[in-house]
Amino acid sequence: MRAQLARVDAVLVQALIAAALSFAHIHDIASAAGQNGWKAWAYPVSVDLLLVAAWRRLRSGEAKGAGWCWFVITLAASLGANIATAGLLDLDQVPAWLRILVAGWPAVAFLGGTLLAHSTPAAPANDIEAIEDQEDAPEPTPEPPAQPAIEAPPERPAVPVPAALVDHARKVAAEHHTRTGTPIDTPTLRARLGVPAPMAEAIAAQL
Repeated sequence: MRAQLARVDAVLVQALIAAALSFAHIHDIASAAGQNGWKAWAYPVSVDLLLVAAWRRLRSGEAKGAGWCWFVITLAASLGANIATAGLLDLDQVPAWLRILVAGWPAVAFLGGTLLAHSTPAAPANDIEAIEDQEDAPEPTPEPPAQPAIEAPPERPAVPVPAALVDHARKVAAEHHTRTGTPIDTPTLRARLGVPAPMAEAIAAQL
């Protein structure tokens, strides 16, 4: 645990030293380019903040193209200031193109920070396809209301008919057919036998 803390502390110390040196170099370049007073101190702050915003976008895994673009721009500005102050540039005679770059940096930093902080990441392709499938899916057809089931009429109980009555009914039916030439109907059979309608129907079914 202590060894890990020691490594972390060493990294933090190194990062603080590098940040302080880079901060001072950018301040010196801005001051040499005519940005005096608090403006010279604001330049390194804007560079570092834009660098942090680009790094956070890269770590988030969303819109890495924009993150890498602004990360390279801020890294080039920081490295350029470090190299320029290493004796390669006469800070008393700053060229016009460098003054133009320093004067235009606030607008560039504002644009990059706004795009990194407020741009909406694109939705994954799978989510877009799912939304399109939901929009293209046909609307479900409403089911018709269920009709109440129609109950079948109860069957009439079988009427017991004596065998002797059935034999008598056959004789009556044969006599009627001989006399009229047509089969006897149920009402006529009922009238001839003098039985109730259900029994007459049961007898007619057995003829």
